[in-house]
Amino acid sequence: MKFRQLLGNMARRVVLAAGVLCFGQGMAFAQGTAVVPTRVIYPGETVSADQLNVVAVTNPNLSGGYARTKDEVVGMVTKRTLLPGRTIPTSSLREAFAVKRGGSVRLTFSIGNMLISASGTPLADASVGELIKVRNLDSGTIVSGTVMADGTVQVMAK
Repeated sequence: MKFRQLLGNMARRVVLAAGVLCFGQGMAFAQGTAVVPTRVIYPGETVSADQLNVVAVTNPNLSGGYARTKDEVVGMVTKRTLLPGRTIPTSSLREAFAVKRGGSVRLTFSIGNMLISASGTPLADASVGELIKVRNLDSGTIVSGTVMADGTVQVMAK
């Protein structure tokens, strides 16, 4: 009789565990997904798709501020160390720099149909859309401009 009773208790535990697992999975889909690294990613590294996994979120206490899809992370540069299996805070990522300090850029200024261009050297690293100071190589003057997607700097009139 003890063997049957023990077997019955084990069967109840298996059914209970299966119910908990099913409930846990239901919660995971209700919470959504999160992107986690598969290995340590160090500051300054550009994140690639093969370094990431998308996992179901099972912690109901986990709030926003983390990447939910690979598209949010791939191609971004890390500001801090990202650990495997941990969610990736969106605040720990930045766009890749379009221009690098000390490099060479094309300065452009347009007014109406007239376009003036010159060579310049950025005084800081910057991403697309950022305001940056650039030294004009011809005149030595420092001008301000906006970094464009093609890597040029659109100079503003004073």
